[in-house]
Amino acid sequence: MTRSITAAALAAATSCALALGLLLGAPAAGADAAPGPVVTRAGLDPALVAGRGAEVPFAEQEAENAPTTGTVIGPDRTAYTLPSEASGRAAVRLEPGQYVEFTLPSAANALTVRYSLPDAPDGGGITAPLDVSVNGRGAARMTLTSQYSWLYNQYPFTNDPGAGLLHPDWWITECQCVPAATEPPPVIDTPFRPFHFYDEQRRLLDRTYRAGDRVRLTMPASSNASWTVIDLLDTERVAPPRTRPPGAVDVLRFGADPTGRRDSAGALDRAIAQARRTGHPVFVPPGTYRVDRHIVVDDVTIEGAGSWHTVFKGREVTLDEPAPDGSLHTGVGFYGRDGGSSHVRLSDFAIEGDVRERIDTDQVNGVGGAMSDSVIEGLYIHHTKVGLWFDGPMSNVRVADNVIADQIADALNFHTGVTDSTVSGNFVRNTGDDGLAMWSDKTADARNTITRNTVQSPVLANGIAVYGGTDNTVSANLVADPVREGSALHAGTRFGAEPFTGRLRFRDNTTVRAGGEELNWRIGTGALWIYALERSIDADVLVEGDHYLDNTYNAIMLVSEFGVKDLYSIDGVRFKDVRVDGTGTSVLSARTKGSASFENVDARHVGAVGVNNCGAFNFPATGSEFALTDLGGNDGGGTAGAWLAPWLLPNTITCDDRPPVVQPPAPAPW
Repeated sequence: MTRSITAAALAAATSCALALGLLLGAPAAGADAAPGPVVTRAGLDPALVAGRGAEVPFAEQEAENAPTTGTVIGPDRTAYTLPSEASGRAAVRLEPGQYVEFTLPSAANALTVRYSLPDAPDGGGITAPLDVSVNGRGAARMTLTSQYSWLYNQYPFTNDPGAGLLHPDWWITECQCVPAATEPPPVIDTPFRPFHFYDEQRRLLDRTYRAGDRVRLTMPASSNASWTVIDLLDTERVAPPRTRPPGAVDVLRFGADPTGRRDSAGALDRAIAQARRTGHPVFVPPGTYRVDRHIVVDDVTIEGAGSWHTVFKGREVTLDEPAPDGSLHTGVGFYGRDGGSSHVRLSDFAIEGDVRERIDTDQVNGVGGAMSDSVIEGLYIHHTKVGLWFDGPMSNVRVADNVIADQIADALNFHTGVTDSTVSGNFVRNTGDDGLAMWSDKTADARNTITRNTVQSPVLANGIAVYGGTDNTVSANLVADPVREGSALHAGTRFGAEPFTGRLRFRDNTTVRAGGEELNWRIGTGALWIYALERSIDADVLVEGDHYLDNTYNAIMLVSEFGVKDLYSIDGVRFKDVRVDGTGTSVLSARTKGSASFENVDARHVGAVGVNNCGAFNFPATGSEFALTDLGGNDGGGTAGAWLAPWLLPNTITCDDRPPVVQPPAPAPW
């Protein structure tokens, strides 16, 4: 709920943010200039990622590339700072009266602003205006909010910036201690570990503007916020609303309210029942429909007029008593029935949730349950816990061409026994956990493909993660800017997952500004990291055609937890036709027993020795417990020489636990 705050409180909040180093930066140059638009994909020249990631209808422009009277903050990849969670690791900070201006690269009638506002001093967020003008004339006033931003502390986090440790007995990296085991307990500054700073908001404009028109975002001089950070602007030309297909069941006939004043859940239930009896789809005309609970779907099609036009918006509702599954709340979402649904199609509408805290037992996801032989496409899912959380067993689901943004946890998770399914063409931004995940918990996920998706700025964990399973493929995705406790691409025997069996393929993916610091270990990960924590990994793992760009530390890491380093290994991973453009440290960091082969793996701008081989840290006289095979064509390197020099083979120990980081140059055409 909106909080009113005093000037003194705002000053205190700003002072706190300054103390955390969140607002540092330099004034931007050329505020009066009018350069052409700089269109990017994940902060890169689109030519560098051609054929990879989702095809989206919008053009992305980074604020740091646009004329502004504000201040550019970043680049910075340090967790718990505003630049680290920004796309491209930089953004623009506006003070009252300042602006950033974008030039439209093509005709547009809609925009999406990714931004950050300060939190309220006691948490819970604030609201503040942002003026949108085109060619000097007012077009809209947006009301931004930080009510869905700003989490703090230890997992599963809190909205309270003043809270003490949620887990006083947990290891704390900041002091390298277990607080409950110290005398006296360490003093932890608050707010402790602030993160999840950004949100986004969409807006249809009053008309269609032409390419070359100038869109200015101005923080009003009278704003109640002390600052507004603009990360980027997406612009697009939204098509007119779709009309009702012949024979479709119109929810308005059953009492649905497109103004959002009355609850429409019952009307939607009645329309679904009618559609199932007649075999026709349900059509939801343009409007905002209030739905504060799950809508159960089975053997039905629900179509909207387009995700910009048909919106299901719900409040999070506290249950009178916990549900059997442990949920404390409910909210808007479309769920398979108990025992699993089939032949469901959900398309062309938006789901706007109201989730502001992470409670793992809560079923407050945009789409949930099991839906075999089903299609979910063309949705916009915003402010739910997880965009799509599927609990198997289920098979043959296609999740395509959706936009999933600002989630408290994952964007999508195939959880337990999801098989023969595809995730393609989806755009994901600002998740609070893995962007896209397959978790073979109790039953293996099998024969699934995650392909041609874009995942940007997961603030915790990984862009795309595979936890066990059989014959799964991750291909042609674009993953950018993971922040902490994870990286871009990941395969791990973790969280009680079933083993990897059969084949696992990472093929033709591109990552950028990944391979960051693992804050618990205090070492750098890889853009791709494979982790043997609870079992060995000895399946047929092939990494082929991947491009790892501008890696903060390593491009590739193969690792076991130190406590199980002599129990588990990673064996026989094959790398072929891989490009590495820039590493802060190494191409490969090996911190496990096992082996890998390399063929046509080319690297440049490598900051340290090409292979940092620690093996299992026993350092036997015979060499590392991890062996490398050179299958030829492995070219390039850096200041330390060839990245895969003959003297490194097969298992020379080159262990440097924390090598110095050398910032690589920006990626360029190969």
